[in-house]
Amino acid sequence: MRAPAALLGLALAFPVAAGTVTGTVSVLEKDGRKASDLSDVVVWVEGVKVKPKPATVRVAMRAKSFTPHVAVVAVGGTVEFPNDDPLFHNAFSVSGENHFDLELYKRPKSGSWTAVAPGIVRVFCNIHPQMSAIVVVRDNPYFAKANADGSFVIEGVPAGKYALKAWHERGGEGTIDVSLPAEGQADAQLVLDASSFKRAQHKNKFGKDYSAEGTDKY
Repeated sequence: MRAPAALLGLALAFPVAAGTVTGTVSVLEKDGRKASDLSDVVVWVEGVKVKPKPATVRVAMRAKSFTPHVAVVAVGGTVEFPNDDPLFHNAFSVSGENHFDLELYKRPKSGSWTAVAPGIVRVFCNIHPQMSAIVVVRDNPYFAKANADGSFVIEGVPAGKYALKAWHERGGEGTIDVSLPAEGQADAQLVLDASSFKRAQHKNKFGKDYSAEGTDKY
């Protein structure tokens, strides 16, 4: 027997029970000490089938660096790359489905890229090899960047059992299971190990080494 349309409307309007995931992340360095600034850690809830709303984040190219160094956006969201320098930059990425190439432009111009798939997107400048950034792309809206002390809060998560993940450029990815009660809170502590991290020199957008010539001419 089919339910009356009025009752179906009430069911759809009734809010889904949701809670909050809180906790802390630690990153262990090579000497065993804990990293003092965790603001580049991204934490997310995996497995929630909720489509995110498109949003825009800004990663400026300033003083030959990307600011912020780490950003997070949902699939369908846009990252703007304004050039605040009086010289040319060329932001690009060769990260799988999320590859892009914004070509050369300088202040006051800006370029943008729209995320198409979840994953870790590594962004560089084809002119200045010292410039690098990370964009973490997620497939639901339940993510957050940690505070400098490693604390984080993710609100409005539907009740259920999930994998909670944290990622850091040097510490890699860590996972812990969380069980979130309706209108309640789940607390979690994650530890990432950066003790074996080794930084590798990246290539330019053509897959070749950067020129040995100075780049200040740009």
